[in-house]
Amino acid sequence: MRVGLFIPCYVDQFYPEVGLATVEVLRQFGVTVDYPRDQTCCGQPMFNTGCVEEAKPLARHLIEVFADHEHVVCPSGSCVAMVRHHYRELLGEGASGADKVFELCEFLRDVLSIDKIGGRFPHRVGLHQSCHGLRGLRLGAASELVGATESKVVGLLQSIEGLEMAELDRPDECCGFGGTFAVEEDAVSCAMGLDRLDDHSRANVEVMASVDMSCLMHLSGLAGRRGDAIRFLHVAQILAESLPARTAR
Repeated sequence: MRVGLFIPCYVDQFYPEVGLATVEVLRQFGVTVDYPRDQTCCGQPMFNTGCVEEAKPLARHLIEVFADHEHVVCPSGSCVAMVRHHYRELLGEGASGADKVFELCEFLRDVLSIDKIGGRFPHRVGLHQSCHGLRGLRLGAASELVGATESKVVGLLQSIEGLEMAELDRPDECCGFGGTFAVEEDAVSCAMGLDRLDDHSRANVEVMASVDMSCLMHLSGLAGRRGDAIRFLHVAQILAESLPARTAR
């Protein structure tokens, strides 16, 4: 299978290692990865601040860039939710192809039907479930819903030998980042982020993981300021680090 790799702006600029880990994981399962170099922002920052017209050219460009790919994979629940849920609002019929964009974990589970990663990652992990991934893409079941509680992300992580999932008091609470919300409502944003850190600290978490580096960027900044000894990793990095080829070295 050949897929197009869609890399979010903040991963490209600040966390390129997350993009590399995503490629490594996909290749491990026999996927050929294309990276169109003329891809740009998905338009979410503009759309979320009400600049709808400014977001349309970016949405149109992304659809055009990945037009020839049957599947597109992105290591960001936030950006994927933007494409899947809001492009039709922006482009109407021009948004054909938005449904073929997948977050990495849901692509592994729903398209490749992979439920076991293998390898080893001997650490206690706390999962921060980003709002867009949890409630937008249904990567798990939010606590306010009645029904199945299976998490696609947790299922993959629990298949790794030695990895212990920590139980949190508030497993699906927002970190407070929210893009420009962290700037406009900085006091509230920081308070929410500190709540998330406290929850993970009470659970004796060694590694905090998420499918969104934007959330981890916010949380790691707060943790660094107060000296918390927690390692922050995108789920793709944990999957890549645990691959049998890596752990055998």
